Amino acid sequence: MMVTAASLTALQVGFKKNFQDAFTATRPNADFTRVATVINSTSKSETYGWLGKFPKMREWVGDRVIKDMEAKGYTITNKDFEATVGVDRNDIEDDNLGVYGPLMQEMGVSAAQQPDDLTFGLMAQGTTETCYDGQYFFDTDHPSFDENGGAITVANVDASGAAGNPWWYLLDVTRPLKPMVYQERKKPQFVSKTDPQNSDHVFMKKEFLYGVDARCNVGFGLWQMAYASNVALNGDSLDAAIEKMRGLRDSNGRPLGIKPSLLVVGPKLRSAANKTVKVMLGEGGASNANYEAVEVLDTPWVA
Repeated sequence: MMVTAASLTALQVGFKKNFQDAFTATRPNADFTRVATVINSTSKSETYGWLGKFPKMREWVGDRVIKDMEAKGYTITNKDFEATVGVDRNDIEDDNLGVYGPLMQEMGVSAAQQPDDLTFGLMAQGTTETCYDGQYFFDTDHPSFDENGGAITVANVDASGAAGNPWWYLLDVTRPLKPMVYQERKKPQFVSKTDPQNSDHVFMKKEFLYGVDARCNVGFGLWQMAYASNVALNGDSLDAAIEKMRGLRDSNGRPLGIKPSLLVVGPKLRSAANKTVKVMLGEGGASNANYEAVEVLDTPWVA
């Protein structure tokens, strides 16, 4: 194949289609969409001052009670991400391009899965990374309220399991705001550097570049909607987590209405999760009280 402007344009169009088709097929099924609210960012960073409030209905007596947004200053700063593939000019001249189509497709899959990597990667760091209230996202002393509206501290983590035990996560994903936030500034875009006359890289390396770049980041939503544990996953430990989450109250002592709906596990806990909530009868034929209590998300992005 002669390396001409027309042939390079045709190649770029084909590679872009390889990338986009794979990206489009993968992204809708990405696991992060189950646990993260997608926020379209319009600047270098976004500050989520409103995370400190649960707006709740009340009887209208007298003037409206305005829920002021607490200036928590929780900010998510966008980051740049890229992936690049180099195509040797000799491969184009020799029409040896069969491997590059799948490479471009794989780059599309990688771009679609990147939010999974970021979202669940941050979730796994929840015991050491802070959220909007200044506490670790998974912590033992989040400020909260009792049934009388009195100030107390509560835990949304149980780290009493044996060292090395895999973690599992119980989430309420029934609301518009999910426990995690995926902030997207620029969707993944396919780009290329193929001008043989004006590209120093092409001139010096005889290599044409094709890649993808994006701007995004992830952060935490409301800690009240998530619980982490490394104790053995079974009916008793799941019950304890559900009780903790459903017992959370607002400053008036009223229930927040948290409804745990998704159990997130990695491959090591897939079997235990299925036995805990997907089997109708337990050992000895006894009814499983937690049968279909929550859905299971078995994701490779959780260790």
